[in-house]
Amino acid sequence: MRNIVVSRLKSRPVEEKEVEIVERKGIGHPDTICDGLSEAASLALSRYYLKRFGEVLHHNLDKGLLVAGRAKPEFGRGRILKKIKIIIAGRATDRVGRIRIPVRRIVREAAEEWIRKNLGFSKNKIGKIFEVSVDYQSGAENLSLMFKRKNRTALANDTSFGVAHGPFSRAEDLTLRLADFINSPGLSRRFPFLGKDIKVMTLRKGERFYLTLAIAFLSKYIRSVEDYFGKKEELRREIMGFLARFKLDIARLDINSSDNPKSKDESEIYLTYTGLSAEEGDDGQVGRGNRVSGLITPFRPMSMEAAAGKNINHSGKLYQVLSFLIAREIGRTRGVEECYVKLLSEIGKPLDEPQMASIEIRAKDFSKAKERAFSICNKYFGRLKNVQKDITEGKYQLF
Repeated sequence: MRNIVVSRLKSRPVEEKEVEIVERKGIGHPDTICDGLSEAASLALSRYYLKRFGEVLHHNLDKGLLVAGRAKPEFGRGRILKKIKIIIAGRATDRVGRIRIPVRRIVREAAEEWIRKNLGFSKNKIGKIFEVSVDYQSGAENLSLMFKRKNRTALANDTSFGVAHGPFSRAEDLTLRLADFINSPGLSRRFPFLGKDIKVMTLRKGERFYLTLAIAFLSKYIRSVEDYFGKKEELRREIMGFLARFKLDIARLDINSSDNPKSKDESEIYLTYTGLSAEEGDDGQVGRGNRVSGLITPFRPMSMEAAAGKNINHSGKLYQVLSFLIAREIGRTRGVEECYVKLLSEIGKPLDEPQMASIEIRAKDFSKAKERAFSICNKYFGRLKNVQKDITEGKYQLF
């Protein structure tokens, strides 16, 4: 019997609190880049391990750092003065018996592919803008032990927890959807001056919403200070049109608040050569950005552990994904107003037998919701291997 405890949630609902703050960092934010590259490295290694050996071997490449470079954006052009340095680090199995695994090559190729796909740089540009290094401690697998493990439930390799909530509040839904809209390919085609580095900060105060956006502009598409502010106003109108569909009271929308309207040159507006703040002074690190929900939610319980880059048997990753899936499904159940899921593993114990699965719910019919919540949680632990398989196939966004 799994240790699942479902209890009544007694705290004040988030939607009834006077103030709520929500944040999402876009795909080009330095922290998101670090998460993305570490996870890309983990996925590439996992797929190699599965194809060659039939299972995901031990690795944790969840230590990543971005050291900002230097650039000189100018109206209509720009150049890189110092490359953006990226370090992907951790541990990885690089030998099984006498078979050597090219970990560095696999990770480097995965990183370059992620940058190309998500940040839009060609292979030639990547080499001019980024310097990617891979630093890991090696490990080896015993073939006979690996064979014995197959088809058995993996054991937790850490005592860790995952936490999630559902359903999303209005502020959370607004923040996630707005950030993804600004980062969307469709908007980029219409407004090619948009960089990939964005951030959305939402403040709800009562029924009024205050939005602060940071959006890097690409210098090659901007001719002058006047052109910059003209394009910013065009973008503002487009975003306000998108926000209208939420039918909320948008009290304020600020874009690049530190811009100086009286600026005479590029130095006092948010202009970049690459569309990334990482080109000039903004560093990044794995685990400092969005949670598995895609958001940073200081008014909700959160785990500060990095999910990106860990292997599928690490509860710091797996239980965060599981808690999110469980909370999302419970939150969609009719009559459930709010729920929190907290999962705790125990090192050395089967991952499908949590040390504790705590579910708190607020619902119109608590007894009915309790039964449903227990069933949902039990279901996901029963299909643990399917969830792990989905993770290796990149089906879940972890940041």
